[in-house]
Amino acid sequence: MTIVYALLMICVLIFFHELGHFTAAKAVGVKVNEFALGMGPKLLKFQKGETLYSIRALPIGGFCAMEGEDEESEDPKAFNNKKLWQKAIIIIAGSFMNLIIAILLIMVVNYSQGLPIAKVESVLPDSPAAVAGVQNSDKLVSINGVNVESWEEFNEAKANINEDTFKLSVDRNGEIIDLDISYDKSKNDKIIGITPMREKSLGKAIAKGPSKTFEMAGLMYKSLGQLVSGKVSVNELSGPVGIVYMVKESINTGGIMTIYLMALISLNLAIINMLPLPALDGGRLVMSIIRRITGKAISDRAEGWIHAIGLLALLGLTIYVTYNDILKFILPLFKG
Repeated sequence: MTIVYALLMICVLIFFHELGHFTAAKAVGVKVNEFALGMGPKLLKFQKGETLYSIRALPIGGFCAMEGEDEESEDPKAFNNKKLWQKAIIIIAGSFMNLIIAILLIMVVNYSQGLPIAKVESVLPDSPAAVAGVQNSDKLVSINGVNVESWEEFNEAKANINEDTFKLSVDRNGEIIDLDISYDKSKNDKIIGITPMREKSLGKAIAKGPSKTFEMAGLMYKSLGQLVSGKVSVNELSGPVGIVYMVKESINTGGIMTIYLMALISLNLAIINMLPLPALDGGRLVMSIIRRITGKAISDRAEGWIHAIGLLALLGLTIYVTYNDILKFILPLFKG
């Protein structure tokens, strides 16, 4: 059932990705030959206008097949005959749709879990905060004289401290109390042992959706940079098997974590697809720009071959990553 859930999750996210391409293509007047959910043999199909709509047997993706996308076409409504800005809108629309889905899902998570506020829910026993005398329900006021009005401001102020000890001011039943917090700087962290209270607010949940999504995106880009620089090994990547494992863990944790994971995967789809690599949307955008500059130096057929080679390379990477996932997630089950 975990595999079924994972496939459904991926299918839904890819459907919206392809729907983005489809909607943009129709909007700028590009002929869409087929819009399909799934891959492999057709199970259901119907024709409406110039487009064939189909559901296919393998729930592992989908596609939006446009006229002149990977081959030459004389049709004035073909993708290859459109202006650069029209091509760019179509190419970007898929990842943009995944970004919107991620933001909406994060809004749901924000409201369901509540957003952290600058007030103490609990204090970890024997932690630096407990030793200093921080108590439940204390309202965080300032760090070393820097006022904090939100949990984010508290974390930001704490991150800027370079000393082993800092002064934390709290409001306890209307009385301002100054406490000296000491922590072990050698551990390279500033965890002092407090958990914030959470507030459920629909307005704040919606307002924080974009910023939290872009924070996640920033971490993803940082990880990609570390991968390119060699600081992170390609063995750390996860593929389909890893996704199934993460879906299983999220289901065991609770429904809201499954929604969060879905947002994470949707954002991954948006970012990965816009990388400037052949066969990906980012690669298609780069090729469109190059061809606009160079004229007919690169033919539609040549571009099709470039993307085909890129697709083979991505399939090879997927096989390698899947093999590593099996070593990490499947084999330990048999050993156990």
